[in-house]
Amino acid sequence: MWLMTPIGFFSIVCKPDDVASGTLTIRARVKSDLEALRRDFLPRMTAIVEGGGTDYPYRAKAPRGEIAEAIAQVIRRIDYGNFKDEVAARQGRRRAAKYGRVWSALYDLEEPRDRNAKPQS
Repeated sequence: MWLMTPIGFFSIVCKPDDVASGTLTIRARVKSDLEALRRDFLPRMTAIVEGGGTDYPYRAKAPRGEIAEAIAQVIRRIDYGNFKDEVAARQGRRRAAKYGRVWSALYDLEEPRDRNAKPQS
């Protein structure tokens, strides 16, 4: 799962060794993203490992249930009206612009719709 938050971008996956240990692997492109996740939401996350031969230079592990609760806490703390503005305030305009490019790329997923149709409830 990709997760973009005001404190960082994460890729959360279940690697083969996570199955037996009940953990998930949290990967990031920026070390400070994982550090912020630990500081704000996931204090028992393992040490951050650098390298590892994959496309994500940083990774750590945590129990699956603790990651689920951390994500729930991220959602509970939403108090902003615009995600990209919040990212800019916390991580700077360069990061917000990168997230904006992801938003633009995903905009192409939108299916054509009848602009005259009534909204469905």
